Order: sequence, then C-alpha cells, then structure tokens
Amino acid sequence: MTHNRNQMVTLARRPQGKPKREDFLLVEAEIPKPADGEMLIQTLYLSVDPGMRGMMEAPKSYSPGFKVGQPLTGRSVGRVVVSRHADFAVGDFVYERLPWQHYSVSDGRKAKKVDPNVAPLSTYLGVVGVPGFCAYFGLKEIGKPRAGETVVVSGASGAVGMTAVQLAKLESCRVVGIAGGAEKVAYLRDELGLDAVVNYHATDDLRTALGQACPDGIDVYFDNVGGDITQAALSLINHHARIVICGQTSQYNHPSESGKFAPELLIQKSALMQGFVVYDYEDRNDEAVARLGQLIKEGRLQHRENIIEGLENAPQAFIDLFDGKSFGKQLVQLVQTT
Repeated sequence: MTHNRNQMVTLARRPQGKPKREDFLLVEAEIPKPADGEMLIQTLYLSVDPGMRGMMEAPKSYSPGFKVGQPLTGRSVGRVVVSRHADFAVGDFVYERLPWQHYSVSDGRKAKKVDPNVAPLSTYLGVVGVPGFCAYFGLKEIGKPRAGETVVVSGASGAVGMTAVQLAKLESCRVVGIAGGAEKVAYLRDELGLDAVVNYHATDDLRTALGQACPDGIDVYFDNVGGDITQAALSLINHHARIVICGQTSQYNHPSESGKFAPELLIQKSALMQGFVVYDYEDRNDEAVARLGQLIKEGRLQHRENIIEGLENAPQAFIDLFDGKSFGKQLVQLVQTT
C-alpha cells in the first residue's frame, strides 16, 4: 500500500446550480480492514460522469443520492491489495462502484474482474465500460440506424457521443456530430471521419447550421445534452425518426423548458422518442464488451481519454464536465499502474 492514511472526497454541501470546489471536501481517515469474505481494493482510476450531478440533490435520481458529509461514489477500477475473499486474490484488477477514496472494502458481490490484457484498465470506465454500453445499446435497441440514414449525435466529443458516432458510421449512415470548439470539430471530422460537424460555439443560429449539415433531415437523433441543441434537432426530424434520450447535460445544473418532450411533433412525424439508463441492459454487458473490444482490436473503433492525476483533483475534473473542457472520457488516476 502506498498511503498510510485513507484520503477521500466527501460532499460538503448540496450544490446550487453548477457545482463549485466548495461543495467538496478532501478528508482523511484510517485505512479500513477487510473481514472474512471481504477484500481491500486500492482505487487506480475513477470515473467522473455528468449523471452524478443528479445524485447530489436530495434523492430522486435513478441512482441513490449522495449524503452530505459522506464520500461520493463512482465507477472505478482498482487492484486487490488484501483479500479474505475466496473468489478474489491479491493482485486481481476489479471494476466496481466505489467511494472516492484511495482504499475501499468490498464484499465482492458487485465487483467484476477485469483483464488488462484484453483492454487497458482505463477503458473499462470508458469505451468498453458504461459510456460504450450507452452508445452501443442506445443505437442498437432504440436508434436502429439503417444504411443511408442521417444520424445526429449531440455531445459528439464526449465519451458516449464519440463511440456513438463511430458505431453509426459502421452502419453506413451519414453521421453528423454536434460539439463545441474547433479542436473537437477537427478531431471528429478529420480523425473519426464524420460527414459533418456543427460547432455550436461558432453559430448564433443552430437550427440553420444543423439544417445545412442535414439536407435530408434527421432519421436518428442520439441526445446527450438536451436544451437548445435538442430543440434544433427536433425541428429537423423525418417521418419515423427515432430519438434516443441518453443524457441531458445542459439541464443538470440549470433546467429549462427548451428541448422538452413535444408530443404533437411525435404524432406529426410518427416518431419514437425513448429514454433509457444503462442498467436496462446490464444482463447483456458481456455482449457489448465483446463487440466493442473486437472493434478496438480491429482498429475500427477509436477512443480518447482525458486523464487527471490525483484524487484531490477529482472535484475539478467533475466540474469541468459542465464547462465543455472535457474531451473524450474524463478520468482521474489515483495511482500509476506501470
């Protein structure tokens, strides 16, 4: 073990609007000791995700809310450093939702072994983890893109969006991404080969810009952001369009009426709008890992990570998600793995 004390990040208070550094507190405690049937996990990587914002409110999210004064929790990859569990050995790498702290005790019921020889450890929190699962199942089960159709993905430079646009391209679709900033636009266009990319930072008329990128309308809209961007996309949907509601990052801190459910539009266009959470398909995670892993090995699926060093920087890494500063999957690395 590399620490004598157990550092952790707790929720100091419930945020008002966009989270601030003062909403978090870095504290120390004794390193816990596992009992029989338990193990001690040293966290190597933790994931920061926009959906965690809803868990900072009084419990009303699809996941249990965080408690003030207690560590936040999130998807993590760690290494077993002490084991009194029959199914896990010292040195095993595991994936589990763990507190934001260096060391955690687990009974193993929700821990899953991961193999760094199959995929890099960090990718189990990204392209072969929940973000990849969201893109895979959202498109496969709801979007159902067909060759020649136009697929639009908002938040296209994020972890989910970046995977979704590539999966849509593999279905021979015309793929249009929406992102903010010249660097992100260039990456999506030049590296991932999107047919068009709309930079919402560079236009005062998003609907017109999106319409120019989608001259034949929109058949599938994969929504990660909500708000004004979704309002513009909905105005361009075709007959029998499918609208995949995966995330609403623009609404987590400052909810608005823009981009909300429009039943009359769905009737007019005979369109489908469906939301989902990744847990809806958790019994098929192995299917997604196999497919996404295969595509990575074949060089047909790229991924990008933004790794921030140090547990003490986890709050800022989370806050940056709402300022458009993240590019690809946002991760915090607690310990060097090489």
